[in-house]
Amino acid sequence: MAVAKGQLELLSAELDDERLGKATRAHDRMEQIISDVLTMARTGSAVEDPEPTDLRAAAAEAWSTVDTGSATLDAEGAATLVAERSRLLQLLENLFRNAVEHGGDDVHVVVESTAGGFAVADDGPGITESDRDSVFDHGYTTREEGTGFGLSIVREIAQAHGWTASVTASETGGARFEFVDEEHP
Repeated sequence: MAVAKGQLELLSAELDDERLGKATRAHDRMEQIISDVLTMARTGSAVEDPEPTDLRAAAAEAWSTVDTGSATLDAEGAATLVAERSRLLQLLENLFRNAVEHGGDDVHVVVESTAGGFAVADDGPGITESDRDSVFDHGYTTREEGTGFGLSIVREIAQAHGWTASVTASETGGARFEFVDEEHP
């Protein structure tokens, strides 16, 4: 993949052809799919050593790794939970990326603790009730350039922690992803 992308870059420097741009975008998409599939393969197993993790700090760190434009994050209501930090970061990154992709660059995202778990909500367009059961399925996407793996990875990470994942409407009509710890309610 790296060799092919490198060759495309060299060719693009020599030629001005729109087909090269299409090929570059196709390679980027393949690279994203490969990355998502590898992440799914790594996240499938149960969490071995969860430890108390500051959800507020994890949310801030995950937010800093995602291209969020002028979107905003409020994690003031987030407390400590028991989790494997690296997987929690991946879960949050996927949810933040999803919020920005579907809610726009100015979406507002809230991370908060709940009785028995935590939630991530946004003020974007939300997810229709008829789609809520499908959004966690492998390959489900509403965007042409989407891979359909982001939210399935979220569910797999949740399940590895012993959490249930569900989606509903936020108070502002956007999406609200809720995670409940079945082992430590």
